[in-house]
Amino acid sequence: MALTPAVIALTTSPVARQVADALGAPLHGRAGRVPDADVAFDDTLEQVRTLFAAGVPVVGVCAAGILIRAVAPLLADKRAEPPVIAVAEDGSAVVPLLGGHRGANALARSIAELLGVQAAVTTAGDAALGLALDEPPEGWWLAEPEKAGAVMADLLSGQGARLTGEAAGEARWLDTLPPGTDIEVACTTAPAPAASLHFAPQKAVLGVGASRGCPPEELADLVRATLAEANLAPEALAGIGTLDLKADEPAILDLSRALSVPLRLFTAAQLEAEASRLATPSDTVFAEVGCHGVSEGAALAFAGPEGQLAVTKRKSRNATCAVAIVPTPITALAGRPRGRLSIVGIGPGQAAWRTPEASRLIAEAEELVGYGLYIDLLGPLAIGKPRADFPLGGEEDRCRYALERAGEGRNVALVCSGDAGIYAMAALVFELLDREVHGVSDAARRAEVIVTPGISALQAAAARAGAPLGHDFCAVSLSDLLTPREDILRRLTAAAEGDFVMALYNPVSRTRRTLLAEARDILLKHRPAETPVLLASNLGRPQEQLSYRRLADLRVDEVDMLTVVLIGSSQSRIVQRGEGPRLYTPRGYARKVPA
Repeated sequence: MALTPAVIALTTSPVARQVADALGAPLHGRAGRVPDADVAFDDTLEQVRTLFAAGVPVVGVCAAGILIRAVAPLLADKRAEPPVIAVAEDGSAVVPLLGGHRGANALARSIAELLGVQAAVTTAGDAALGLALDEPPEGWWLAEPEKAGAVMADLLSGQGARLTGEAAGEARWLDTLPPGTDIEVACTTAPAPAASLHFAPQKAVLGVGASRGCPPEELADLVRATLAEANLAPEALAGIGTLDLKADEPAILDLSRALSVPLRLFTAAQLEAEASRLATPSDTVFAEVGCHGVSEGAALAFAGPEGQLAVTKRKSRNATCAVAIVPTPITALAGRPRGRLSIVGIGPGQAAWRTPEASRLIAEAEELVGYGLYIDLLGPLAIGKPRADFPLGGEEDRCRYALERAGEGRNVALVCSGDAGIYAMAALVFELLDREVHGVSDAARRAEVIVTPGISALQAAAARAGAPLGHDFCAVSLSDLLTPREDILRRLTAAAEGDFVMALYNPVSRTRRTLLAEARDILLKHRPAETPVLLASNLGRPQEQLSYRRLADLRVDEVDMLTVVLIGSSQSRIVQRGEGPRLYTPRGYARKVPA
């Protein structure tokens, strides 16, 4: 359970505050009813649904049915859903509803212990044996977790288990297993292919180095052979360490993903601090990168002072690796992560229009960066997170700051309205990464960059209107701050001649009032005066407003900076429906209908 839970209360409740304080979690309270809430909300179902979609564990001090109704539409994959726990308002009951084997049962037990009651754990293994086979404690890894269900069923049917392996005495959480010889549970750092279950204590770390452009399969083959030499199962690895200059080396990143272990980075100074413990120091390596050994140094720096080299440096043409072992399972990772910048499109602002991936990336982020209004629209997901607000016009400073913070190893979310790649910050981020002058630091260039889509303003406006984008369309920004006015007029003319449906972004500003009128006049030369126009503002927000106009009647003064202007093609039509007018653009299916 990586994320801090959110505690939900609908009325003033000493129990809710007690639980929130004990968990170090924010208390989300219904507005006007919970005066000591850290976060106030108006819509309970929407609040719970937003948190759940982002992967945030939810502890509701309320009726279980409220939580069930809130998350029911989102239930899809029990392996990915966060814990949901219901706590009675008087503290008399604690019931894990979802995510039992993803931390809910353990969290429920800790809350129940706090309140002096018994957690109502209903998953079969936890109820009968007091453990979940697919949820080993931190520092242990279950190989082939898909076997856990069948093994638990066998145990519950009366079969017994025997623990094998050099770490069997350390697996105290398995003491409640019924004894017997039917099921072998291996507790070892070595491979155990014949065992019914294999729990590997993560006592090993891998240090790697690679020349720029090293083929991924070369490094993978070297590591595979090195682990076999050490008689280590891949599941016994707590992570991979390397020099920070290699943070973006594809072969190393591929290896981390393939082994499903974290990558940790160390500076040359940190690796050089291990020089006296290296088995194969190299003056050549020191001259190149500032330390006498990358793979051995990274393995030892990762393992810490108690770590010992189990396999000294092994090398291929373009790669090196080494293995270090520690006496006890590793639960705290040395070094720093690569750092990640998630460029997140949050849509027009309504939580229901935000993708689950966007919500998850925001919830996982350590810091939020963006225009203040856009961060405010995140509601509960922004609460308690460090944030760096930048004004309109500060786009380059905003993106540079986000990249540099990611380059320091932080997990940063750059928040954009609409879609991050449509008139938003994604293009500027990649431009800064591409610039040789006035770009960003080398460390920032090595950070991971993710772009996640959002509902764009033109999509939201089109959906509200009906289907105006049913045939070819284009988008043109009327802002001449970055695009020469002559280019904008040329594009407007080309789109008008092509009879595209058009979405006009940034139609006006306080000082720019003429381009929208010029766009209207250009279009009137190529399509009828009756061409339908939609003015859509504040989409997905309480102030949302939709207005229809004839192209000839479009006036600048009724449009503001928050308005998207959709202009139909010569084929676009408005049909009257019971729910109001609907704008659509036919694609030509009528021509396929037999006469």
